[in-house]
Amino acid sequence: MRITVTSVFVADQDRALAFYTDVLGFTKKMEVPLGEHRWLTVVSPDDPEGTELVLEPDSHPAVRPFKDALVADGIPFTSFGVADVHTEAERLRALGVRFVQEPMQAGPVTMAVFDDTCGNLIQIAAVQ
Repeated sequence: MRITVTSVFVADQDRALAFYTDVLGFTKKMEVPLGEHRWLTVVSPDDPEGTELVLEPDSHPAVRPFKDALVADGIPFTSFGVADVHTEAERLRALGVRFVQEPMQAGPVTMAVFDDTCGNLIQIAAVQ
């Protein structure tokens, strides 16, 4: 068994697609119309056949309170692995990304948390 698809809830799929591709550097994999929304996925350009991230509309009534509660408590919705958190944070900051937690060491892990502009906090992490 392996993880093939995971989701992040987004308020606006177009804005999310722009952020996740133009800023974070993912590549669009799938775009299938589904009524007023789309099955919209991105992948790492380093692993185009790897795990897909669905940019899932947050229109279900339970989702927005859930997202708001996570953000209010400073809890990231998900985490992405990077080679070097400090270097990636500098790259993202130069593109206007707002960090809510600067890079920090926690045992063998370095992590930082940013606002994805789509209603989520996202963690980047690297294990030494």
